[in-house]
Amino acid sequence: MNLSVTIRQAELADVPAITDIYNEAILTTTASFGIEPKTVEDRTKWFQSHDERHPVLVAVADGKVVGWASLTRWSDKGAYVDTAETSFFVHSGYRGRGIGRKLKAALIEEARRLRFHTLVARIAETSLESIRLNESAGFVHVGTLKEVGRKFGKLLSVHILQKILD
Repeated sequence: MNLSVTIRQAELADVPAITDIYNEAILTTTASFGIEPKTVEDRTKWFQSHDERHPVLVAVADGKVVGWASLTRWSDKGAYVDTAETSFFVHSGYRGRGIGRKLKAALIEEARRLRFHTLVARIAETSLESIRLNESAGFVHVGTLKEVGRKFGKLLSVHILQKILD
């Protein structure tokens, strides 16, 4: 079945769906190292902390938001102004259908348009699909932080992947 997916800039009205998708990831995956679900109010503050240079995108299918992605400041230190962290999450019912790949491609396109030089992704060692997707988008493994997070009773390492934009 061919799924029609539209990627667009997120709006404040999308925050409840973004929150639901993120909470599902918190509770069921290692894609987020969050432990406690977020409220819509928490995610609204997060959303409002993103500016024109650090957008949030959403994937819309079947008339609803089924995934989201963001560019986030890597650091508040001035020398990192041209570096951003990438994140993306897809609702479990829509995974494996190319939505994450479309979100990642749109995020890279936005980063180029916004004149970023470097993109970074932090990925838990157990998130093999995310590692593969990032590598297929041109991200390369540049390091591993050993056993930096504990989730579901297990210590986890985090891989750092990087893409330098041309």
